[in-house]
Order: sequence, then structure tokens, then C-alpha cells
Amino acid sequence: MAMNDTPLSRHRHAAWRDLPWVPVAGLVAAFVLVAWAVSGSVLGYYLAADRTRAQATLQLTHQVLEGHLRRFQTVPDLLADDGDLRALLDAPGAADSRDAAAISAWLATRNALLDSSVIYVMGDDGITIASSNHDQPDSFVGQDFAFRPYFTAAIAGGRGRYFALGTTSGVRGYYFAAPVRNTAGAIAGVIAVKVDLDMIEADWRRQTDAIIVTDAEGVVFLSTQADWLYQGFLPLTADRVARTVQARRYADQPVGVLPVSRSQMQGLPVIAMTPGTAQRTYLEVSAPMPLADWTVHVLRDTSDARAQARLAVAAILLGLCIVAGLGIVWWQRRDRLAARLAAQDAAKVELERRVAERTADLARMNAQIRDEIAERRATEAALRRTQADLVQAGKLAALGQMSAALSHEINQPLAAARNYADSAAILMSRGDLDRAQANVGQIVMLIDRMAAIARHLRHVARKPDTPLKVLDLGAEVDGALALLANRLGDVTVIRDIAPRLPRVRAGSVRLQQVLSNVLANAVDALEDAPLRRIEIAAQHDGDFVLLTIRDHGPGVAGAIADRIFDPFFTTKRVGSGLGLGLSISYNILKDFGGDLRVGTHPAGGAVFTIALQAVATDRMAAE
Repeated sequence: MAMNDTPLSRHRHAAWRDLPWVPVAGLVAAFVLVAWAVSGSVLGYYLAADRTRAQATLQLTHQVLEGHLRRFQTVPDLLADDGDLRALLDAPGAADSRDAAAISAWLATRNALLDSSVIYVMGDDGITIASSNHDQPDSFVGQDFAFRPYFTAAIAGGRGRYFALGTTSGVRGYYFAAPVRNTAGAIAGVIAVKVDLDMIEADWRRQTDAIIVTDAEGVVFLSTQADWLYQGFLPLTADRVARTVQARRYADQPVGVLPVSRSQMQGLPVIAMTPGTAQRTYLEVSAPMPLADWTVHVLRDTSDARAQARLAVAAILLGLCIVAGLGIVWWQRRDRLAARLAAQDAAKVELERRVAERTADLARMNAQIRDEIAERRATEAALRRTQADLVQAGKLAALGQMSAALSHEINQPLAAARNYADSAAILMSRGDLDRAQANVGQIVMLIDRMAAIARHLRHVARKPDTPLKVLDLGAEVDGALALLANRLGDVTVIRDIAPRLPRVRAGSVRLQQVLSNVLANAVDALEDAPLRRIEIAAQHDGDFVLLTIRDHGPGVAGAIADRIFDPFFTTKRVGSGLGLGLSISYNILKDFGGDLRVGTHPAGGAVFTIALQAVATDRMAAE
């Protein structure tokens, strides 16, 4: 039998085979139909939201454009009342007079103040007499504009308004015109102000929507899309083309027709534009501008709404599939539970049958069993007592080990605290309270360290969950040396740690506990040594920083090195140590992802090597 051919796996395979696949397939098909049915409503929701945003854009665009034009609609009437201008039209051949040049300069000043495109004056024959651009290559002076509708309306005593592409400058503009009366009060000419709309069109191009403005004939003359200019947005009939050509509205610019088709999408009006081979569909909102006889259109691309609708429908379909999947899982679990209960019932019946058989056998052996019951009860009672004694002995042994470890680990900080306390007492008797207070602070730090060591030993049977930090190894070594300062006595310590050494990853309290244990062992090894010196060095080796602590004692034999990190192994005299310090230190470094090794230096003395994980510079900056 294959290893994976177990009763449970066979039951799972059978559960998949027994699934009602036809109803499941029907359910999935129903989910797809539901998603398809709601797709239209979802698309309609996003299209309606886009239409609302497009209408807001339309309202703002309409207000800005109309406000810009209204700034200039009364300017021609105000300028036409100027006395010098009226006197200019009294003189025959005014275009050649000095007064015409002065009026042109005056118009240039007014044009700059108003920030309009051009201001010019025409005689009653439509010939320009004075113009603000008189000194420019495209000067209007001498040009005939009698064919323009704004001139025709103004010379008849009305107010002329017109939009067109300049025949001289080739620049689009909106024209406001008013009649100019001579000093006798008769209409002798027309003054016109041309308003530039290019700046407004440039601002529109920052919008995500397409914005166009069409004239009364349906021709696009303002647009965020340059290739739509001078194209018919509505079907161009012969009458519309004739009126546009007659008025020379767009000069010699050919007028075409945009490839526009109108339809409905979820009950909303849309247009399809097919420039070239690509087709884009837009929501269209528009509003008339009676001031200029224009229509402002805002076109919003429907691709975003359709993409959002597809995403929403996909989310709905995914949710339905998840619900269906959970239903299938629930059905399988229910089926598996039913099969398990049936198996348990069958096992129960079989068990009852066997019990009945055994009952008959036991009836014959009943007498013998009665005799054995008393003996077994006595044996069980003895066994329970023995087990209780073993448990109690184990607890006492564990308590003894923990007490010994705690006594061993806090002995060094406790001795240091005693020295600081004695020193503080002497300083206080001398009145040196500042130094005494500093000693008390050191005692507090040592008490905190002993508390941390006690917490660590309390959890020595499990991995610590204290997060590791990025530490300066040199600073930690200095801290351990300060802790053992009184014990070092006349021992010479040579410290060779490079200042640019990478930092290490460890816990500060536990690392100093390791350093204190190793240094304390080094001091003990120098008890009978002629050269009382400890050498501390550190170097970077790949992913680790190696710290070596060498003493000049007798060294470590091979047999001792194999057992030196075992708990309760010690070579010291009875009462001098419990053999827990190096064992605890070894386990602490393993928790750090490091190591602790021991060897004998070729020149004599023991060498302890502490390996700690190095922290890369970029990771150290991130942390």
C-alpha cells in the first residue's frame, strides 16, 4: 500500500467524487448569470457618477468662458465716446493723417491695459483707419473688413458680435463692435475689440475631460484636441457650409466633419469618435451660451467607468464563487463527519460483540481475578507512591539547579554592589555626597542587572522572546570590565578592538553576562600564573564578529575542552564554582545565532572565541 493511501485520504477522494457536480455547475452558471445581469446596473452607476462630474466641469467651463467675454462686451461703447476718435472720422482721408497715428498709439495703450488681442477702428467703408497693431507686420491698417457680420451690425447702429479666424493674423478671436459717431452725431465708422481665447483653451488642456465649443453651424472652433478644430461636430448641411464660407469665418481653413456617431449607453447619451482606426466612446453633456451663440460641450471618456464596472462585476463574481466554495467545503465536512459517526457506530457494535464474548470468558475467570485484585491494588498504591516521590525529587533537583545557577550568576554583580556600597559609605562619611550618589546609582544598575539575570535563569528551559538589538561590542566589553574592576585587581588587560568594527546583534544584559563569565574564568585561570595578563581582541570575519579572550594560565586540555560547556562541569576547587557559567553563556550565544569555542594558544593559556552576528551598515542605518 502506498504511504499516502490512508483511510482518511481515500475518504477525501471519495468525497470529491461524490460531489453533486451537476448542481455545482448549475450554481456557478447561475452566479455568472447574476453577475451578467447586474453588470448593466453597475455600469449605469459609474456612468451616472461620471456624468455628474462632467456636468460640474461643464458648469465651471461655461462660467469662466462667459465671464471672460463679458469683460469686453462694453469696451467698444466706452472707447467710441472718445472725442479724438470721433474727430478723426470727421476728416476726409483720415487713414493718412497724423491724428490716425496718434489714435493708433492710444488704442495700443488701451489694448495693453485691457489685455485684449487687437483694438481697431474702421471707416464707414470697412477700411481700417487706426489699429493697436499698427506697428506690427500683421497690422490691420488699410485692411477691408466690410464683409464681417460684426461690421455690418455695428455700421447699422447695432452691437456687433462675432467669432472668426483672423484673415490677416490667422489668429482666432471673438469680436465685439460698436458704431462710432462723428462730431455731428452721424455714424461714421466702427470700433472693434478682438478677444484672444487661446489662453482659456490652454487651461482646458489641463483637464482630463475633452472640452469643445461649437458655433451656431456646429463647427468646432475651441477644443482641447487640436485635430478636432474647424471640424463639424454636427452634420454640415449645404446651408451651414454656405453661411460659413460667405462670412469667411475660418478664412481659408478647410472645414471637415468629425466621424461622430451618437447612441445610448445605459440610458445616457454617448458619442463614438472614430479617428483613424481607434474608437473612443464619450459621455456628452452640453449647454448653450446665448451671449455668443455658442454651445459648450464636455466629453468624458467612458473607458474608466467601463473598467470600474468590470472590476466591480469581477468582485461580485469572486464573492459569489467564494460563497459557493465555502458551501462546498461545508458540505464536504458534513459528509466527512457523517462518515466518521457511521464508522464510530460500526466500531461500537463490534466492540459490544467482543465485550459480550469476553464477558463469557471473564465469568469463568472471575474467581482468579478476585484473588489478583488485592495484589494489584497494593502494587498500584506502591507505584503511585513511588511516582509521587520521583516527581518531588525532580522538582527539588530542578529547584536546586536553578538556585545554584542564580547564586552563580548574581555572585559577581553582588560583589561589585558590595564594593560600591562600602565605597559610598566612606564617601558619605567624608561628605562627598555627589560621588556617593554616583556609587548608589551604580548599585541600582547592578541590582537591575541581577534582576535581568534572574529573569533569564527563570526561563532558561525555553527560548527567550526578548528582541535582539544592534550593539557596540566595544562598549559592551567596557561594561563587563567595569563590572569586574574589583576582581581584576593587578591583572593587566590589553584591549585591541578596532573603532570601525561592525556592530553586532545581541541582548545587552545577556551579552554582558557572557562576557563577565568568560572574563571571570580568565581571572581564575591566572591565580597561580607568573604573567597575570588578559588579552582581548576582535576582528570581522564574514557574517560574524569574532571576539577572543586569552589568558596566560595553564590552558585547557582536550578532554576538558570537550566537556567544558556541560552543566555542572568544573575544574575548580570544591566550593569555588558550580560549573554553570560557561554552560549558560554557551546557550545564550546560541540564542543570539552565535557560538562559543575554547582552545589553547600555541604560546600557552586558554583562548575563548565568542562569535556574534555582524550587522551590515545599510541594515544598521535602517534599524
